[in-house]
Amino acid sequence: MPKPFTKKEIETFFARLKAKDPDPKTELVYRNPYTLLVAVVLSAQATDKGVNKATAELFKIADTPQKTVALGEAGLTQHIKTIGLYRNKAKNVIALSKLLIEQHGANIPRDRDALEALPGVGRKTANVVLNVAFGEPTIAVDTHIFRVANRTGIAPGKNPREVEDGLERVVPSEYKLHAHHWLILHGRYTCIARKPICPVCVVRDLCRYPDKTKEGGTPTPLKTKPKAVKIRERPAGGRAAR
Repeated sequence: MPKPFTKKEIETFFARLKAKDPDPKTELVYRNPYTLLVAVVLSAQATDKGVNKATAELFKIADTPQKTVALGEAGLTQHIKTIGLYRNKAKNVIALSKLLIEQHGANIPRDRDALEALPGVGRKTANVVLNVAFGEPTIAVDTHIFRVANRTGIAPGKNPREVEDGLERVVPSEYKLHAHHWLILHGRYTCIARKPICPVCVVRDLCRYPDKTKEGGTPTPLKTKPKAVKIRERPAGGRAAR
């Protein structure tokens, strides 16, 4: 097990990420809390770039639950068929839109349990919506954050919930609002899966990863093969991931 971070190291870790990107934003393009929710649901096992491409036209004609329901599952499918698992996602988006109309007056609830009760919405999606739409200091653990937390050693865990709980414990309160975005962007563009770009990493000296890449991006030999973890919101035929 890597040596745990000290409070001073954790403060330095997030201070550097903040200095690099003082006001991080989600890369999903949305118009309001509803389209944010839809975009996050569609982004499961898909890239933000792919989702944005599909929703660019969709959100012009369906930016409310009522408009999406009126569009229908078949109409929605035509807009998102370039996204993985689009058929199941179309069913979920139509179903959650109906529930929003029936139970929440077509508004997005600012409540975790209510969000997770919507089809296709699990803990990760609820955390993103609470953070981005409502400014709650939640931390949504996706594959990038799971990798960064374990690779750096700042909040190791065997599953997303363990990592989330670990981050909740160690991230200083002044950094919690943006911690999710700092970590996801760091994992997306620097601490990438196959060959992290360690030479340009702003937290390289703090990171516990033993196989840092050298100048030029050449990795040192891996001592152990990292495990790939898939984070799913709503597995087929099962309950939402918690």
